[in-house]
Amino acid sequence: MPTHNFDPVSLSIMWDRLVSITNEIVEALVHTSFSTIVRENYDLACMLFDADGRILAQGTFCQPVFIGTGPHTVRKMLEQFPAETLEPGDVLFTNDAWIGTGHLWDVNVLRPVFYQKVIVGYTLSISHLPDIGGRGLSAENVDIYEDGLQIPICKLFSKGRCNDELVGLIRQNVRVSEQVIGDLMANVTCTKVGEKLLLEFMQEYQLTDLRPLAQTIVNYTEQAMRTQIGEIPDGVYNNEIQVEAFDTPVTLKSSVRISGDRLQIDYTGSSEQLRYGINVPLCYTRAMSCYAVKCLTIPGIPNNEGSVQPVELIVPPHCILNAQPPAATGARLLVGHFVVPLLFGAFSKAVPDRVQADPGMLNVIHMTGQRKDQRDFSTMFFSSGGLGAMNGLDGQSATVAPANMKTMPAEIWESMTHLTLVERRLRRDSGGAGEFRGGLGQTLTLRNDTGRPVYVALLGSRTEFPARGFSGGRDAALRRFIIDGEVAHPKGRYVLHPGARITVEDSGGGGFGDPHARSHDKIQSDIAAGFISETAVREVYSLSSSAESPAESEPG
Repeated sequence: MPTHNFDPVSLSIMWDRLVSITNEIVEALVHTSFSTIVRENYDLACMLFDADGRILAQGTFCQPVFIGTGPHTVRKMLEQFPAETLEPGDVLFTNDAWIGTGHLWDVNVLRPVFYQKVIVGYTLSISHLPDIGGRGLSAENVDIYEDGLQIPICKLFSKGRCNDELVGLIRQNVRVSEQVIGDLMANVTCTKVGEKLLLEFMQEYQLTDLRPLAQTIVNYTEQAMRTQIGEIPDGVYNNEIQVEAFDTPVTLKSSVRISGDRLQIDYTGSSEQLRYGINVPLCYTRAMSCYAVKCLTIPGIPNNEGSVQPVELIVPPHCILNAQPPAATGARLLVGHFVVPLLFGAFSKAVPDRVQADPGMLNVIHMTGQRKDQRDFSTMFFSSGGLGAMNGLDGQSATVAPANMKTMPAEIWESMTHLTLVERRLRRDSGGAGEFRGGLGQTLTLRNDTGRPVYVALLGSRTEFPARGFSGGRDAALRRFIIDGEVAHPKGRYVLHPGARITVEDSGGGGFGDPHARSHDKIQSDIAAGFISETAVREVYSLSSSAESPAESEPG
């Protein structure tokens, strides 16, 4: 087959095959990892690049943000280690927050793929480690040195030989070192799997160079996105939101300029970076921006380089969305995730029927301690607010957004930590009312049954500023953390003593459209399921219900 001309059928088949390969790389990573953060939560991404470092495909079930950070990481790696200096068996590695994904807990592992002694592509794997030393994952860290161990771009393997000194250095500086090193080597292993599968793909289709295929995929994707951008009315669309921080909230501002098929996003006016760990490096802001635009333009086209090229950013240095070293960035999601609803709010003024109301956001609790058998653990507990509603669609309940993690089954969590998940249920009336209702948050309680103190860092949001409804939809309920009956700071560090409990009341998603336009049948169905109360029906929807409402119990 010629490598410079691809008919539509062949292109579709090969493109799907590349995505399938990345999915197999993901499975290799999951099945060889040591930590539940990878194995159960899927806080990861695996990607394929051509010889020029352009992303071709990303695994279907991967973190959306990494599609934006991965290409930047590869470019920086190849600047330091140009292709002509690499050899078969080399593996590059870094966790640099400004080169990688925005914080130190994510490792970036890159392997060049050689065919007939020439580099034809690269496989990149990213995953969140259970620990990286320092003070631990916390929004209260005041600089990058408290965040943990910084590892610049280096060779983890050289000609197939492991850099044992580097591995020893990491092992000496982290908690749960067996899991950390195990996960690191799982990243190495899955890139080897990707190398094998990519070479088999090239041999099957008689390709000696991936770049013509890559150029075709990138051109198609970029053109599709520019066509969709061109359908948005020209203009400048502004939005501003506040996000809770510590003493005072931070302000995020965006100005979206549409001119033909060109799109520019300007974040000038956003708050300055802080002396706390919620600062966002530019790589993360870029990734979240590109993700938001892709959701509104070409959500059905697989991720590749073409989906990020049309987006131009202006982000002033030292603002909270372009933090500079040595700022702490460990909890950058607590501000960075709000880039998506910030932009959706701006786009709602141009394409109101295409955007989604605000989500209740991901909630993270980082825990370190010892189990009953004195084995150490360092891990994260994820829970989710509700998704915002859309025109024509209710929001999903207890669903992560704009990230893509899974939540851990209770049985695995309890066996790993010896904490008990006492309850987990949907939270009635937490979703914003509307013609289309926002998704519900959840209420959950964890009890420390280890017999020892457990150290907890809360990484939560939506405790002061609710998920907003769009197009007349109502705002959702706020999130709340309670430790032994006392309301806790959503970004604080605490000691959970033996027998103590932490309860999370997660936020819901915003509603979409006038609540009075919601159909009577849907309201009755919500009451019967326990999603809304009779009180909400009367006060919000101005109706009385003939359905029996399970008043004494929350929805399960």
